[in-house]
Amino acid sequence: MLKRLGVLFALILMAISFLSAETVELLNSKLEVKIGEPAQIRIKVNIPDSLHATLQEDYFYVDVDSISGILAGKTIYPEGTKNENGDIQYKGSIELLKDMQISDKVKPGEYQLKVKVGYQFCFDTGSCLLPEEVELILPVTVLPAAGIGFADLIKFILLAFIGGIILNVMPCVLPVLSIKALSIVKQSHQDKKDILKHSLAYMFGILTSFLVLSIVVIIIKLSGELVGWGFQFQNPTFVIVLYSVIFVFALSMFDLLVFQAPGMGMAYQASSKSGFAGSFLSGIFAVVLATPCTAPFLGAALGFAFTQTPLIILTIFLTVGLGLAFPFLMIGFFPSSIKVFPKPGNWMNIFKEAMGFLLLGTAVWLLNVLYTQLGGQNLIRILFFTVILGLSAWMYGRFVRPENSKKVQWIFTIIAILTIIVGSVFLLNFKESTTIEGSKVSEAHDIWKVFNENEVKALLSEGKPVFIDFYAEWCMTCKANEASVLWSEDVENMFEEKEVVLFRGDYTKKDPLIHQWLKDFKKAGVPLYLLYLPGKSEPIVFPELITKPMMLDALKQIEKSQVKE
Repeated sequence: MLKRLGVLFALILMAISFLSAETVELLNSKLEVKIGEPAQIRIKVNIPDSLHATLQEDYFYVDVDSISGILAGKTIYPEGTKNENGDIQYKGSIELLKDMQISDKVKPGEYQLKVKVGYQFCFDTGSCLLPEEVELILPVTVLPAAGIGFADLIKFILLAFIGGIILNVMPCVLPVLSIKALSIVKQSHQDKKDILKHSLAYMFGILTSFLVLSIVVIIIKLSGELVGWGFQFQNPTFVIVLYSVIFVFALSMFDLLVFQAPGMGMAYQASSKSGFAGSFLSGIFAVVLATPCTAPFLGAALGFAFTQTPLIILTIFLTVGLGLAFPFLMIGFFPSSIKVFPKPGNWMNIFKEAMGFLLLGTAVWLLNVLYTQLGGQNLIRILFFTVILGLSAWMYGRFVRPENSKKVQWIFTIIAILTIIVGSVFLLNFKESTTIEGSKVSEAHDIWKVFNENEVKALLSEGKPVFIDFYAEWCMTCKANEASVLWSEDVENMFEEKEVVLFRGDYTKKDPLIHQWLKDFKKAGVPLYLLYLPGKSEPIVFPELITKPMMLDALKQIEKSQVKE
């Protein structure tokens, strides 16, 4: 009895001391935000010693009293640690972030925003204090929307157009462009009007994709989600679907299957003479594969677009699409340029099969992205699903042919579809992710550290030179820069000579902190390279494509005498 009273007394004392402390505080003394722009509320929660908080949104949350037009987004929690039950727990002082955005419905002026923070603290023994809710008042100044002059706007439209053109030579777009080039060669002896129609169909495929993508971005942006160029590649489901389509497309390059509806042999033969649908789909594929690449000029244009109104977002995206379609559009209007291609012959079949291997290489690259996102155990399940996918494609290609009866064609079409559905239900129902650490660093390059914002700030305060590489496994530009520049012997030796501390931030999966860094430097996506020199507050911001001379010249600015010991 006395022991129970003692425990109760200790709990009461703990509660009294806990209530007397300032548990929740706003880190924003006030908030100034322009109409149409996102913002973040920063909240500090001080968890008393010997207590912890568990990430259960019913008991640990941030709510904002809605003012018409002020849109509250998700609460962003810190990383925390997992207990033996897999629950995420926090101790000490932590920071919560609440996304919000001011829509154009809000008039400029001063507002008092009510911020409610709910929490429940528990002892390690399992007993918990009663849930609490604190209401805080945050002064918000809503400023008029940032005006944009016609000449600024024209600058970013030009950047978007040039960036779209450059996307044509990026490695992630190469498979589709090579296949499209092959089709143009086949059409070189057709009516010149047909060539123009194919080019226009290709352009409309690209523009349709960019229209859909821009609408998705606008909807997600208005909902308060974090978006950036290539954001869909952070979703494993999207990557799996894309991987499956490219794998089956690769099989078709080896003539293992030909896509046609059951009983539609004559219709297929008629449509294949023009193949405008094929040109349209080629444009769609070009856009899907282009999004992991942020070409030069494109990063600045898209970074600008993501901060603007829906109309400007739409304009910038469609301009990028026009740039991507521009080379083929020129071929359509000036067919004589086709003369640069060699004459049709048996080499075309060889070339087509070679492109099939290029597509298989693209599929393997996507598997690497999935390995990073889902872990090795789940990757094995995807590989087994690939076998099911190949079996289904074989059945379709083997039996859905004009020489077979309509009944046989329909039966095997249904069997192929059902096989894919059943396979996906059993094999793509992933268990708890055994995700590879997002910021993994190759063992061959262990001089790099996992990006840690607090460690970066501490090193900068000590006057240490710091280089940060923000990348993603799905970013082909990042891979090219790493192989040719960042991981080269010359650059790594210079990093070591100048005593530069190296960090890598992995954006393969959604990461609010990295997204904020990208946003601060007006980048729509990765890569982002920053070099902080001793004694200078602002870093050197490198372009998306970097070179050895560019990197070495920047590092030569660091003198050993500048680095504090």
